[in-house]
Amino acid sequence: MNTTLPFAPKQVLNRKDLDLRAGDTVKVYTKIEEKGKTRLQMFQGLVLAVKHGHEPGATFTVRKISNGVGVERIFPLYSPNIDKIEIVRRSKVRRSKLYFLRDKVAREIRRKMRNFIDFAMSTNELAQEQDEVLAEMPDIIEEATPETTAPEAETAAAESTPEQA
Repeated sequence: MNTTLPFAPKQVLNRKDLDLRAGDTVKVYTKIEEKGKTRLQMFQGLVLAVKHGHEPGATFTVRKISNGVGVERIFPLYSPNIDKIEIVRRSKVRRSKLYFLRDKVAREIRRKMRNFIDFAMSTNELAQEQDEVLAEMPDIIEEATPETTAPEAETAAAESTPEQA
């Protein structure tokens, strides 16, 4: 009995040997058909989970950050619509499912926003204090400027010394 499908591309049959795991950074090239033409679209991200092992219904979840928004896609491992899967980087992880990264990223963003708001408020208060001090001060700065500047005084001194000699 033949276990391979006659219409399956050669790369689909070799995906079992790919050894895809959670923590891998992958590039998934999917075929997209538009107006009668097919093109390849790449989706690069972190593999959060691989489900159902190497069965025919196996899937893997890939997550990436696009314009500050987390995007996840679930790909069937043996889909003929996937042209190829490249493993960009392998990471050592201690979990088989990395779903906790969703919450971790959200917590980090909230923490950064909180620090940014605190910083913005403190700089705003500092600017208001500076404005108040400058408003209380009379025009001392304009009155303190001398009428002759230092470079003019130096040139005047330099001109007088050669005439005396």
